[in-house]
Amino acid sequence: MRPIKILDTLACPLPLANVDTDQLIPARFMKEPRSIGYGQFLLHDLRHDESGNPQPTFILNHPEAAEAQVLVARRNFGGGSSREAAVYALVDHGFRCVIAPSFGDIFSSNAVNNGLLPATVSEEDAESLLEALGEAPGPLRVDLEAQRIDIGALSVDFTITPTWRTKLLNGWDDIDMTRQHQAEIARFAADYAHRHPWLEPPSDSATIISRG
Repeated sequence: MRPIKILDTLACPLPLANVDTDQLIPARFMKEPRSIGYGQFLLHDLRHDESGNPQPTFILNHPEAAEAQVLVARRNFGGGSSREAAVYALVDHGFRCVIAPSFGDIFSSNAVNNGLLPATVSEEDAESLLEALGEAPGPLRVDLEAQRIDIGALSVDFTITPTWRTKLLNGWDDIDMTRQHQAEIARFAADYAHRHPWLEPPSDSATIISRG
């Protein structure tokens, strides 16, 4: 995964609460292979009318939305089912960070595992960010090291689980996190083998098994 340290980019305002995973990617699109790009399905039923035509006033249909890497929303973003495809849709569209007062627990975990930063702010700060952005994508800076978000003169803090912060700062997955303790793991394995030598199979075990 690509590390995230500072994002200087456009942000899309999405002044909606309870945007669940079924809204992020309706279930009917999950039969498609991800290789075609799930970004086209992101918030599909909000982006289009009943005839499938784009809603011109919806934020993701704004001409500059394709350049935005941050989405700002209201509380309980990503609630609902555990489908990881909801995160795929956001990432494939180009988003690297979602800012909201709260997130679905499983969504947050899936987000971090796919390089998407779930930045938690207070409801008051979320409203301030949405007001600063208005109705169109606007410039915004996310500093993961400082855990700060800036829009012009407005500056707010955000929170994230420390382990997730470490993973995103370094672009690590769970295996990479485990590898940071490789020396300790090796020492433990050697000590355990020394204290329990009977666990180690004999060197000619393959021969014994083949004769049996």
